[in-house]
Amino acid sequence: MHEEKLLMDIFINAHQVPHYVSYAFLASIILIVVALLVRSSLKLIPSGLQNFMETVIDAILNLCEENIGHHWARHFFPLIATIALFIAVCNFMGLIPGFFSPTSNINTNIAMAVPVFLATHAYGIRVHGFGYLKHFVGPIRSIFALPLMILMFVIEFIGHLVRPVTLSVRLFGNMIAKHYLLAVLGLLAPWVVPTAILLLGVLVSVIQAFVFTLLATLYLAGAVEEAH
Repeated sequence: MHEEKLLMDIFINAHQVPHYVSYAFLASIILIVVALLVRSSLKLIPSGLQNFMETVIDAILNLCEENIGHHWARHFFPLIATIALFIAVCNFMGLIPGFFSPTSNINTNIAMAVPVFLATHAYGIRVHGFGYLKHFVGPIRSIFALPLMILMFVIEFIGHLVRPVTLSVRLFGNMIAKHYLLAVLGLLAPWVVPTAILLLGVLVSVIQAFVFTLLATLYLAGAVEEAH
């Protein structure tokens, strides 16, 4: 199959550096540049780019506080905000002609899902110690319910193991589907249909960034909360 010619191919050899790596670095550079621009022009009454970024950051912070609580929200906010902004930028890059969305490659998504998985259990053990195992055995605490507790532990253990897979595959599937749909409809109706689908692509990009961020927040919240 002929591989699509992308803008970054002009500067980087795609055979040496995969597209999802080069465009992931580009997304990181964009975020760093925007952060430096906002920081260099901070105003007491925000406007323009500062106003937009403050709105986005405030929305992510509220999401963390509503699901994790004020104390842990401030603790996890840098990780969650970084993931949310990075995914959003990567998703939108796929809508620009000549650009590639890094999140349409499963490796990029796994690279984000695995740290969330490790952080979840690392903080669960840090907060609860060996009591963290109570999260896996269900609400029943009786020697007579030992078989049920073992069954619940196995189910919960498998459920936790597949979390990185579901996070990665969900984002990957939606992004790759959007990419191929735009490409096919672009050949059938070069102007009319792709414009409508492009608006749908924007909506899908925002929703998928929100879903990944929300699930990561809920996983972290479940790890540090008390087991009942």
